[in-house]
Amino acid sequence: MQTKNHQAATAAANTADTTTLLLTSADAAQMLGICTNTLAVWRSTGRYNLPFIKVGRCVRYRLSDLTDFMTHRTALHTGQVTRHD
Repeated sequence: MQTKNHQAATAAANTADTTTLLLTSADAAQMLGICTNTLAVWRSTGRYNLPFIKVGRCVRYRLSDLTDFMTHRTALHTGQVTRHD
C-alpha cells in the first residue's frame, strides 16, 4: 500500500525535474522495498553509495538518486551481480 506522500511524489515525478524532487526516508524505503531502519543503517555505515540530504534532523533522498541506485543494481542473472559499493 502506497502512502499519500509516495503517491504524490510519483505523480510529481511525472511533471517535475527529478533531480530536485525530494522524498522522505519512509517514501525512499518503500520505493526500494526495504525498512526505514535499513536506510538508517546504510547512512550510518556507508554500506551503499546512496546519497542523501540532511537538513537539521530531516533526511531526504532525491528521486533521481534512488532511480540511479536501482538502475546500477539491476542484473539479468546472478552471475552478473557484482559488488560496486
